[in-house]
Amino acid sequence: MIESLVKAGVTGLISGFLVCIPVGPINVAIINEGARRGFIWGLMVGLGAMVMDLIYCLFAFAGFSSLFTTPGMRAAMELISFLLMLFLGLKYVLVRDLPSTTPTMEAVEQRFHPHTAFWIGFVRVLGNPAVLLFWITLSATFLSHGWIQDNWASKGTCAAGNFTGGMLWFAMLSYLVGRGRGRFSKRTLVMMSHISGASLLIAAMVIGVRLVNLIHTAELQNWLPRR
Repeated sequence: MIESLVKAGVTGLISGFLVCIPVGPINVAIINEGARRGFIWGLMVGLGAMVMDLIYCLFAFAGFSSLFTTPGMRAAMELISFLLMLFLGLKYVLVRDLPSTTPTMEAVEQRFHPHTAFWIGFVRVLGNPAVLLFWITLSATFLSHGWIQDNWASKGTCAAGNFTGGMLWFAMLSYLVGRGRGRFSKRTLVMMSHISGASLLIAAMVIGVRLVNLIHTAELQNWLPRR
């Protein structure tokens, strides 16, 4: 039990840290204003973002992830995991500019008019429903690989690890931006996004190998009885 919880927590911690590194509106907000407003302001933006991200994460764990744990869906989830990691890896490796916002985020911000750092981070993630879709796929991936178990102790530990990993990244970014006073540029963040993308491509290769082995094993099992 303890071993499975540790695995779930580490899975959440690593994924939370890596997913927050790529360029996006939250990182851009911290870079644009962190140098002027200081470490605490950037940290509160990150906190608001991670609170909303945690809500999406728990929704995904509660509502959809268990649908993908049946044996018949395992190969399908391996394929989806491979495609997701490949897509995100290529997206982050090829990124050249920093998206400061999206039309959906702008519509949500115009409706709620966030004025504090916390609510800016919260509303920007709220205005990005792709985060929920991402978490549905990611949670199912974790379950299909056995990195978390289909119970709330394991899921909650993973969610807590994800929150901690994300806050660790935003704390580091806020500190570097505040201390650097402009020396930590958008170009640096783009470079870090490329590193994150390369990590995701490596993960895609690992999942691809697992998928090939899974298909090979299934074909072998189907072939043996006929002999």
